Amino acid sequence: MNFSIQSVYNWYRDTLRNPKYRWWIILGTLAYLVSPIDIAPDFLPVIGQIDDLAIAVLLISEVSQMAIDHFKSRQTEKDSASEATSTYSEGTARTVDVEASSVQ
Repeated sequence: MNFSIQSVYNWYRDTLRNPKYRWWIILGTLAYLVSPIDIAPDFLPVIGQIDDLAIAVLLISEVSQMAIDHFKSRQTEKDSASEATSTYSEGTARTVDVEASSVQ
């Protein structure tokens, strides 16, 4: 089995973006952060805080990226809906048919 930090990160990100498991991952991450049982125990001066900080940064960055993507998609849907209604209602007002004839 090929174990790497990148594979763990990809698993975490993909699972967090799955709506079925999203809240379980968020709650599990928060439980890990407050739990005294860690990969590196918190009583170790620097290393104990670094793993908690890395997990917290990972959670915050992924959740904020999902929120940004959600708001962008809502804005795109809103813009396309308003564009569709404005094109339909103003489409005939913008089109002008002109017949030209020479005047002598």
